[in-house]
Amino acid sequence: MPVPMPDDRPENPYLELLARGAPAEAYERPVLRARADKAPADRLAALEAAKLLALRVRGELEGRRRREAELSALFETAHDLAGLRDLDAVLQAIVQRARSLLGTEVAYLTLNDPTAGDTYMRVTDGSVSARFQQLRLGMGEGLGGLVAQTARPYVTESYFHDPRFQHTHAIDAGVRDEGLVAILGVPLLLGSGVIGVLFAADRRARVFEREQIALVGSFAAHAAVAIDTAHLLAETRTALAELEAANEIIRDRSRVIERASDVHDRLTELVLRGGGVHDVADAVAEVLSGSVEFLEADEAPAAAVDRSRADGHAVRDGEEDWVAAVSAGGELLGALVLRGHSRLDPVDQRTLERAAMVTSLLQLARRSAGEAEQRVRGELLDDLLDAPDREPRLLRERAARLQADLDTPHVVLAAGIEAPGMGTPTTGSGNAHGTTYGSGPGTTHGATHGTTHGSGPGSTFSTSSTSSGAPAEDAAGRRRLWSAASHLAATRHGLAAARDGGTVLLLPLAEGDTADALARRTARQLGTAVHAAVTVGASAPVPAPAARPGEVAAGYAEARRCLAALRVLGRAGQGAAAEDFGFLGLLLAGTREGAPDGTGVQDFVQRTVGAVVDYDERRGTELIRTLDAYFAGGMSPARTKDALHVHVNTVAQRLERVGRLLGPDWQSPARSLEIQLALRLHRLTSAVGY
Repeated sequence: MPVPMPDDRPENPYLELLARGAPAEAYERPVLRARADKAPADRLAALEAAKLLALRVRGELEGRRRREAELSALFETAHDLAGLRDLDAVLQAIVQRARSLLGTEVAYLTLNDPTAGDTYMRVTDGSVSARFQQLRLGMGEGLGGLVAQTARPYVTESYFHDPRFQHTHAIDAGVRDEGLVAILGVPLLLGSGVIGVLFAADRRARVFEREQIALVGSFAAHAAVAIDTAHLLAETRTALAELEAANEIIRDRSRVIERASDVHDRLTELVLRGGGVHDVADAVAEVLSGSVEFLEADEAPAAAVDRSRADGHAVRDGEEDWVAAVSAGGELLGALVLRGHSRLDPVDQRTLERAAMVTSLLQLARRSAGEAEQRVRGELLDDLLDAPDREPRLLRERAARLQADLDTPHVVLAAGIEAPGMGTPTTGSGNAHGTTYGSGPGTTHGATHGTTHGSGPGSTFSTSSTSSGAPAEDAAGRRRLWSAASHLAATRHGLAAARDGGTVLLLPLAEGDTADALARRTARQLGTAVHAAVTVGASAPVPAPAARPGEVAAGYAEARRCLAALRVLGRAGQGAAAEDFGFLGLLLAGTREGAPDGTGVQDFVQRTVGAVVDYDERRGTELIRTLDAYFAGGMSPARTKDALHVHVNTVAQRLERVGRLLGPDWQSPARSLEIQLALRLHRLTSAVGY
């Protein structure tokens, strides 16, 4: 019998396959080749036996390599836990290793949320669905709920066809979005309780082996240890921080007492040298090492201010703000707000409260000074309106003390509030019989008939000649209007007084400004200040109120008529001057007291076509006559040249000159109507010698 050569031994090709780690299907090739070569039966049997032995050895080697990889992964996980710094990084590594070793397409970990009473997705690897990554599961729902309830691992080869656990629409929609089919879940046990679940899943049907379930269980145990360690570390850090904070409080106690003494001295010095509320805020901010701001009553946080007033102490508002109400005699004046302090030492809290008390005193002092100045301004304006024969020098001196210059152009403005429920102020002019005046705070005015005036903050106004007294809310609205007007007059170096159920202002007219623009601006500013619609009528400019105080009273009458016209025309809440109404201003302005009849007509003609009349007088041209003929001929240049017996080019040149004098819109319907009326009035007044 021949001795087989080494290459003919049946195990030789399989040793080579094992040596190079060939895939399992390669082990069939030697047998197939031998059959193709018609090898003897004993040769084929030997090859089959060698193949089976080689495949078993290959399986053992694969198992050893897998167990080595698993042990290496577990070792790396234990190493991560030993140097735990970032819980998220450790959990992410556990999930990635579980997915890699099991060869699954997705791995993820969920944790229980005791506060919300549900479970949420903590870490995912391989997931592509945003809905799946944001899933929150109710306790007991889905495969994870079954694992958490039983504290045992569960596996499903086909998630949607498994009836062992509770399916919900939200969970199924998320799993369907991710495309998962086979899912393995093992519990994260901490003591006897389940704190979460570790999952491995595939997007196709798959059977998970016992060793794979055990491996995922090992990773789950590591994850539970990591979470517990992180919690312990967090608690330790918190305890250390609390100890450090307590130590810091002890060290700061003496410094706090020193700061309290320092702020007391500073506040005392501020009061003695006449400092303001913002000086107090700056001093407290420096002592308390934060930002301190004084807020008016309507700007302060209402809920915190109410708590502070009821409690009598500074209170916390939000995470890092403290609020101390500033009040006096039951009236809220504002609040001091300290920012940048999540906690406040009791001594610092009392410092803030003491600063609020000092602020209330300063506010009362400022209010008293302001009311005194307002009364003085009101009395001066009352004298201009009611006593035109006053000595101009004395008027100038009184105005100078208020930083007002009555030798420059001013505008008289009549303002009335339009709040719902307000009575309609009287619209007459002048001082009727029975009029009563007063300028002090708390002054009460009454009249059986006529009008009432007053300049004090407590003035009460009648709204008509037969009114028996305005409702309390009406009077409060008018007091707010008077206060806002007084403040505006003080900032504009003007005067203001309460009068005829409303307010009258005398404001300087800046160069380039107009009475109409000033009226509209004043209506807007006063409306914003009193949070209600305010209507303002303005007079034509008064050149020098001190030199001609009589024109102030006439201007006030004109402003009152303009105010009434705005209301009649449905323009309540706006501001305007008589010139804003065009030819309707003739009806509104009328004739000023003490002026010759026809002054209003002349003013209207001068405003409308005065530039053309003046041009004719200076140049000897016939622009006014051309305008008359142009409008009489239906605005036709051809008919105009026939009426004037001139060439049509001459008409065109004259009309071009008119356009430069009157403005490009002089032929618009509204302007042409005013111009035609002015031309007719010009002819009439010229005929009678005006």
